[in-house]
Amino acid sequence: MVDVYERALKKHEEWKGKVSVTAKAQIKDLDDLSLAYSPGVAEPCRKINENVEDVFKYTWKGSTVAVVSDGTAVLGLGDIGPEAALPVMEGKSVLFKNFGNVDAVPLVLDTKDTDEIVNIVKALAPTFGGINLEDISAPRCVEIERRLIEELDIPVFHDDQHGTAIVVLAGLINSFKLLNKDPKKSVAVVSGAGAAGSSIIKLIKQYGVGNVYAFDSKGIICSKNKDKYNFVKKEILEMTNNDDEDLTIEEAMAKSDIFLGVSTAGVINEAMVKSMKKDAIVFAMANPEPEIDYDLARAAGAKIVGTGRSDYPNQINNVLAFPGIFKGALSVRARKITDEMKLAAAEGIASMVPENELSEENIIPSAFDEGVADAVAKAVSEKAKEQGLTR
Repeated sequence: MVDVYERALKKHEEWKGKVSVTAKAQIKDLDDLSLAYSPGVAEPCRKINENVEDVFKYTWKGSTVAVVSDGTAVLGLGDIGPEAALPVMEGKSVLFKNFGNVDAVPLVLDTKDTDEIVNIVKALAPTFGGINLEDISAPRCVEIERRLIEELDIPVFHDDQHGTAIVVLAGLINSFKLLNKDPKKSVAVVSGAGAAGSSIIKLIKQYGVGNVYAFDSKGIICSKNKDKYNFVKKEILEMTNNDDEDLTIEEAMAKSDIFLGVSTAGVINEAMVKSMKKDAIVFAMANPEPEIDYDLARAAGAKIVGTGRSDYPNQINNVLAFPGIFKGALSVRARKITDEMKLAAAEGIASMVPENELSEENIIPSAFDEGVADAVAKAVSEKAKEQGLTR
């Protein structure tokens, strides 16, 4: 890890930023200048003034998203501020381009005020075809996203919430197929009740998972603690713990088929995995160290194990989702990204592993498998059309 950090630091010094602006319009003579700028540029301006939707036709709006953060919840680093978060947003922009051929602009904001962030993004929205929110602390990130979805007519997507959830569901879809498990009869334990945990719970419940036990750092989400919960955890309470049981995580694991971790290292142990139902599924996704080590989970009897790491099989990696989601949404000029589009994206990712190639160590495609973003884009764009959300 130290070697990776040192090499990355040297590379960042060489790059002096991982993204740059490249002009599509080449200006080699006066005629080129008259077309790209004055006087020719006046004509697309007039057309857009007459019909604002023509902005998609004549500008980069139809192919460009903003990657927006306040730097308050950078993965593994926490609240490090906007400047320190900028390398991550640049990196995200590189992933958009490399995996989905979507242009992305990193924007870090020097404010933590929810109202101010909403107003800034709304003011910037005419420039972009979509907004990807990134590394904003919970529960503020949920409120910011919901308000922007309500107030803008372009897709707004908080990847830390929904990207993780979509890829988790894709992995579960293929795990259910491989193990011949019925989602409706399955029980899941979710460790982590923040932005990612809440979105995972919502999506797997919409898919049909029968019961979910959700845990935060203080224990199970149940009604006895309702008065202490923020609005996100109150929503989780409504979706989970069907019989309102007051269980320890050890007790819940013994009732479960699935463990999904978006919390911290060491939350579960081998004994807990051994207590799970037959053919258990464990996705331990805390970074950089998972809730339980991959090898320990397998040794304890888990049939399928996934982590957030690239050095083990079944990496649950958001890059499988967000480039294709925005590629699909932008291709049809979608007005928003819906829950149905997220479910379609998960199915699209899952479809990239043919059933005859499914195995305990191959339930999710690699980020480098050709065609993943296109499969997701196709699923998302078709669902957007079906829902009447396209221009």
